Amino acid sequence: MRGKGRGNRALPVFRAAAGACGVALMGVGVWAAWRGDDPQDPWPVVRWLAGAVLVHDGIVVPLTLLAGLVVARLRARRAVRAGLLVAASLTAVAYPVLFRPGVPQNPSVLPLDYLRNWLLLLGLTAAVTAATVLVRAWARRLREGPRDS
Repeated sequence: MRGKGRGNRALPVFRAAAGACGVALMGVGVWAAWRGDDPQDPWPVVRWLAGAVLVHDGIVVPLTLLAGLVVARLRARRAVRAGLLVAASLTAVAYPVLFRPGVPQNPSVLPLDYLRNWLLLLGLTAAVTAATVLVRAWARRLREGPRDS
């Protein structure tokens, strides 16, 4: 049994090992980008990476923090958090086909209306989340009984 105040000593070792692996993999990526067998211009990759960092740090993180502040104040925060998690996962999966560059030459490659389907799934997620919140509120009101005014 551990004493009070002692933390898990394996966690810092795990973090250091994970960080070392990440740095090593970044080094392999930089080495592969500069030493490719067919020479490429690395600047499009650098611009893409810089853009990804700017979009993540300038748009995604502030919106996530703002959503977290709003959701933390809600009574039904569990259901809303679950709905937002599902919506974010759907968006991450749909992102490549929603923002694909250009139109494929073969129309059978991406034959569906992905934007419409993504929006339908987001709407369904919102409807299920709202229904969950309403059913829980109704059940709580039934448990509490009638109010005497």
